[in-house]
Amino acid sequence: MKRTWCILLLASWLAPAAAAQQVVDRIVARIGNGVITQSQIVELGRFQQLVDGREQPSAQRLRDLADQWIVHREAALNAFPAPGAQELQRAFAGLEKRFGSAAAFEKRLKEIGLTRSEARGLLGREIFLNHYLDYKFRPEVQVDEQEIEAYYRNTLAPQLKKTGQAVPSIESVADRVREVLVERGVTERAGRWLDQMQQQWKVDPVESSRNLSE
Repeated sequence: MKRTWCILLLASWLAPAAAAQQVVDRIVARIGNGVITQSQIVELGRFQQLVDGREQPSAQRLRDLADQWIVHREAALNAFPAPGAQELQRAFAGLEKRFGSAAAFEKRLKEIGLTRSEARGLLGREIFLNHYLDYKFRPEVQVDEQEIEAYYRNTLAPQLKKTGQAVPSIESVADRVREVLVERGVTERAGRWLDQMQQQWKVDPVESSRNLSE
């Protein structure tokens, strides 16, 4: 997905803003009956550093967190299932493998201030989000043979030639091209929907620090 998906406990998103909390935090914005806090923005930035090597500006992270509240609210209303333990374990193992060794992964977690448990939870949330958006928008995306041929001719083949790679036949890559175009369609539809929903729900920034128990 083009947008950055953050990871937070679903209960924290859907709980009313006035719900009693033990942790003192700064409320950055309110959306619906939920809140977005400074600690959530910080946590998202740390996860972005882990996955992408850098964090987005805080304003973009706030927008991403609002996206997450919207998506998780709808997913909860539709009783959409969380990813299974095996799927999450495979994804987490794949993330760890990117660092070359368990020791290197642990070192990076300490550098950015995340625990294994937090990173695993964040990743699970991301998987859940991607699954829901795919479930919601994939049925709408239709890709025909002309679109596949146009992508092969105008995008894929030129890119491969530019890097000196052999260009396979269109028949051998048609299924992969179709999937690329479907995923692009899902992303575009999800982005437009989230823009509309943000206008509907309205994210109200909060300037002053507040105790979440207020």
